[in-house]
Formats: sequence, C-alpha cells, structure tokens
Amino acid sequence: MQDAELLAKIRNPETRNYGFNMLVRTYQQKVYWLARKMVIDHDDADDVTQEVFIKVHKAIDGFREDAQLYTWLYRIATNECLTFMKKKRRRFFLPIGDAEDELSEKIEATPSVSGDEVQKKLQKALLTLPDKQRLVFNLKYYEDMSYEQMAEVTGTSEGALKASYHHAVKKIEDFLNRD
Repeated sequence: MQDAELLAKIRNPETRNYGFNMLVRTYQQKVYWLARKMVIDHDDADDVTQEVFIKVHKAIDGFREDAQLYTWLYRIATNECLTFMKKKRRRFFLPIGDAEDELSEKIEATPSVSGDEVQKKLQKALLTLPDKQRLVFNLKYYEDMSYEQMAEVTGTSEGALKASYHHAVKKIEDFLNRD
C-alpha cells in the first residue's frame, strides 16, 4: 500500500484503525531496526519502536505531507532513539565510556547480532561514535539514505551531515585498524 493510500485510510474515520494498522505493518520493521542499531538491546529497541508509533498515532492528523511519510516517521524514530539514549545515561549516571562498554557486552551476548567477527567489530566501532554520528552513519550505510533525505529526517544541513559521516567513517576506520 502506498503512503497516499495509507494516509487516506487513516484520515477516513471509518477506516482509521485499519489504515493505522497498515502503517504499522508497513514501517514497524524499518523503525525497529533503526532503533536496534542505535540502542543495541532488543527490548530497548522494542520499547523505542512502541514509543515511536504512539507518537505517530497522536500526531498523524497534523502530518502536512510536505515531507514523505517515511521521512517523517524516521525523524520521529531518530529523535526517540536519541532521547532514549540520553535518558538511559542519565538514569544510570553512565559516562559515555561505560554505556559503550555495556552495549558492547550486549553485542557479544546477543546471538541475533548478525554475523561474524567483522560485523561484531563494526558494531563495537559504531558504539565509540557520538550518538548523532552513529545515527548519520546508520542512515547512510544501512538505510542507504541520500544526504537530502537525511537532512529532512534529522533537520541538519547536508554539509553538516557529510562532515559528520566523514568523521564517523574515519573514527570507524581507526577503530578497525587498531590491533
């Protein structure tokens, strides 16, 4: 189902619930994996995903369609991920390094983190990045978004995103070349 059809169903009082259920089915996995790459833990990613769709449900009537629906959803999801990470650090009074160590341990312990040692090493390298750089890297590398799409999602200029991605790649390369 196309985004225009989803929105039409959501805006029609008779098909609103069906339309929203279809929206969730269409985008739930994408939102979950975006969150999972940011927060690492499955349960945390589920919580973030649920929060995203609660916010979407509350705000969908205000969606003006001046952006693509998935861009709007991703913006809500990225903001929710960043907020979650901030809250988690504050709640546990974790310095960035300690949070990185905790998430790194989860990567090792989680069988669903796909792949071989190279993939695990990449995931650990991503944890060394500041949250916003990790987000930009994930959107570009895993989601294959253009800088223009990322600018819509993050509300950041394309130039700043290119610089952020470049710095992220450099830090990842440095991390992977250690040893």
